[in-house]
Formats: sequence, C-alpha cells, structure tokens
Amino acid sequence: MSSSKLLLMYFLQLLVGFATTLVKVQGQGQLTRVGFYSRTCPTAESIVKQTVQTHFNSNPSVAPGLLRMHFHDCFVQGCDASVLLDGPNTEKTAGPNLGLRGSEVIDDAKTKLEAACPGVVSCADILALAARDSVVLTKGFTWNVPTGRRDGRVSLATETTNLPGFRDSIDVQKAKFQDLGLNTQDLVTLVGAHTIGTSACQFFRYRLHNFTTTGNGADETINPLFLDQLRSICPENGDAARRVDLDTGSASRFDATFFTNLKNGRGILESDQKLWTDATTKSFVQRFLGVRGLQALNFNLEFGKSMVKMSNIGVKSVTNGEIRRICSAVN
Repeated sequence: MSSSKLLLMYFLQLLVGFATTLVKVQGQGQLTRVGFYSRTCPTAESIVKQTVQTHFNSNPSVAPGLLRMHFHDCFVQGCDASVLLDGPNTEKTAGPNLGLRGSEVIDDAKTKLEAACPGVVSCADILALAARDSVVLTKGFTWNVPTGRRDGRVSLATETTNLPGFRDSIDVQKAKFQDLGLNTQDLVTLVGAHTIGTSACQFFRYRLHNFTTTGNGADETINPLFLDQLRSICPENGDAARRVDLDTGSASRFDATFFTNLKNGRGILESDQKLWTDATTKSFVQRFLGVRGLQALNFNLEFGKSMVKMSNIGVKSVTNGEIRRICSAVN
C-alpha cells in the first residue's frame, strides 16, 4: 500500500475517532458520546425530534420552554432530569421552576421510546435532545448531542438557589457558572438562549417604575423610547402575568439580535442587560455583534459548543443513576 493511501487511512481513522469521542464528565466516571443509542435504540433521536416537532407545530412556545427546562435541570444536581420529578419538595415546586413548560413533550417522547425500546433511553437524554431540536425548529444551528446520561434519584427544592436569577449581578452570575465549570464566554453564550421566549411583567416591572428614587424612577440602562413601550405593556399596577418578548423584534427566531438589543438598551431582564454594562461580559457581546477590532464569534456555532459543555455537568453513573420508566418518578 502506498504511503499516500496509508496517510489517508490514518486521517480517516482520526475523523471517525473524533466523531465518536467520549466526553468525560467533571467528577464522574460516566461517559457520554454521540450516537450512544445507535445499536440499542437506533430510532431514539428521530422519535424525540418528531415528538418535539409535533408539539411545536401546535404550540411554538414549547421551544423556549424545553430549552429553559434543560438549563434549569443541569444547574441543579447536574443533567439528570431531576427537574422532572414529582413530589412535595422537589425542584419543580421551587419558585424559579414554577413557570417551566414542556414536560408534556418529554413525557410524550418517553412513552413512545418505552414502546420502541423499553428501559433504554433516559429522560435526561430526551431533555438534552429536545433542547437541541427546539433550537433547530426556531431556525438555529444544529449540533451533535452526546448521549448516555442516566436519570437521577434526588430532587430538592432547596438546591435551586444554584440557578441564576434575574436580579443577579455579573459577579454572582459568573460565580454560579464557574462553580459548574462554565466560563464567562459560556455565560454570555448560554444567556443568549433568551433570543427566543418571553418573560412575565412581574420579573422586570420593578425596573420601569421604582428602580431609583431620582429621575423618572426607571433603570437608566433602559433606552428611553423602549421604556415608554414597556411601561404601556407593564403598568405599575397592571397584570403581572402579562408576557413580553425577551428579544424584541425577533422572539421566534434563534439568532444574535438578542445581543443587538442589549447594545441598544432594550434588554428585558436586569441580569441580561448587565451583560452589556459590565466590561467583563461586554467584550463577548461585542464579539457576537462583530464589533470592529474584536475577533468575531458566530453565536449559533458557539451556542452549540457551550450547550454540549453544559449538558455534561454532573452526569450520573450506573451507581447513582437509573433509566426511569416514567420521567416524573423514580423506579
């Protein structure tokens, strides 16, 4: 065999190895990899994709709901579907999780998977796959999702303090991300998930009316014209549950306009707008915007990378995890 053919075979082997690289999880012996179910349940990913598509067609709001649910799952007990467990003091009963939506999609996919491949596909993997499929359905880029997670058996409402909050300073946000092995770029990138979805007035109305005791009483980082719009939608004594797009003008499309809105003082949540006003995070926002003088970053590509990184937080092993028969209860 010629040296050129040997070299070609070598590079092909490298490519194959890269495609099936195992992703080692922090502090765990468990490994995830792309195509984990290729032999045990080859239709797993297509079943999840089709299920998400069906629900999205009738209710597009499930897309940001599933993405947010995966995020909230990973930040508490790791990516183990603990957020789906029912009970009097489980994660789903805590304040930050009361507004989560999309569990019916996961349950539907699980029912179909149990019929096709009983006891094989974890709820945690379904949630990770559904989050990716939700981004694709809203015109974002796809990425390969490493699978092989197991479902956790512990879910405690008291542990949801780990979740980033809408009033958190940048230092607090960075600390919460760093505790899970995520850096500042991951923080800015993953918060970019707010390019789709909405928020209730109750989570940002304080910025519009009683934020300061001087001037007009509003958060000075809000664009004045935008402030008038928000005040008309969320009056001081109006409906606290009324919802507003997190990415004004592009709330149904997964793109980088969320960061443009931050630059223009049109961020809805205080924690989001701070990504622009804090120098340590502003540089990453600028790079997503392609500001001259800074190396540009493609938001969609970086989002996929950060999602893979986040989705491997605290993955459970055989010793501390299981494959649930139903996603809302341990076996």
